[in-house]
Amino acid sequence: MERTSGRFIELSVCAALVFLSCCVGSFAEDVVVLTPDNFDLEVGQSKGALVEFYAPWCGHCKKLAPEYEKLGNIFKKTKNVLIGKVDCDDHKPLCSKYGVQGFPTLKWFPAGSQEPKDYSGGRNVDALTEFVNAEAGTRAKLSTPTSDVVVLTPANFDSVVLDKTKDVLVEFYAPWCGHCKSLAPVYESVATAFKKENHVVVAKCDADGHRELGERYGVSGFPTIKFFPKNNKEGVEYDGDREVPDFVDFLNKEAGTHRTTDGLLSETAGRIERLDEAAKQLIAAAGEERHAILRKAEEVASELEGSAASHAKYYLKFFKSIIEKGEDYAKKEADRLERILSGAVNPNKVDEITIKRNILTSFLKKH
Repeated sequence: MERTSGRFIELSVCAALVFLSCCVGSFAEDVVVLTPDNFDLEVGQSKGALVEFYAPWCGHCKKLAPEYEKLGNIFKKTKNVLIGKVDCDDHKPLCSKYGVQGFPTLKWFPAGSQEPKDYSGGRNVDALTEFVNAEAGTRAKLSTPTSDVVVLTPANFDSVVLDKTKDVLVEFYAPWCGHCKSLAPVYESVATAFKKENHVVVAKCDADGHRELGERYGVSGFPTIKFFPKNNKEGVEYDGDREVPDFVDFLNKEAGTHRTTDGLLSETAGRIERLDEAAKQLIAAAGEERHAILRKAEEVASELEGSAASHAKYYLKFFKSIIEKGEDYAKKEADRLERILSGAVNPNKVDEITIKRNILTSFLKKH
């Protein structure tokens, strides 16, 4: 029984190890795992090789990992470049052979040589890609998906965040932070929802890579989200929930916008309370009284500025059209605009048409 039990345990352990090795391979398939068994077969042959000597427990190695995986992905189809890594806990003699004394250590092995040179540049995918391209004579590029989130660095932080014409939401993050990775798609959706608002900026700052910026604003954990409104460039910490509707509601309230989670305008966009009241009065009035209401509306419009002044022009246009064509004009025009919005409309025209439709509803009798 003891022999049978021991054999069963042995087989179970082997199966588990095979399973784990498959899992590790699937996650790191673009970075070649190097061991004493395959090192000489992979390194110093026809490919130039960048090799990371690391330890699984090393914090700096963990921070580098996502950037290094990106690097592996960039060069996986490049025939003359290999991106590899060696676990120095498991393979100490191999790491000692190349004088590894700290983690992570990055070394470049030219094609046909096992005499490496140390890499001492930045530990981000852009810097690593630039280095490998220079050493291997390649032209690989980081395939960056389009993003509506503005990336902040010391070079542009002040010009973006401290701009007194902008309301700016900033996420201070670290590339290795799990919560930051979870937030990323949510934050991207928020940025996309507000991309048409010229005075609203949704931005992010790598506060691990640019620690001086994190320290400047008292960032002590990741992610930290701060809002920099036009009238307060000291910044205030955002402490609300972190789902798309929560961010959208927050920005609408603080920036005076009317966006929905899908980036469209809500039914309140473009509406001006004083002119809404005048619209109701116009529909209830007749004859010369309507002209008097129009004159009062023009006085109100003359006091407005910015986008409100632009929206007021639509109100005045509708006032005049209703006086000339009758109150049925509002219903017919609103229905026409609704049909346009429900069809294949030019994306650049959606906001304008939505605002016109919203304003027209203030002239309908039910309002």
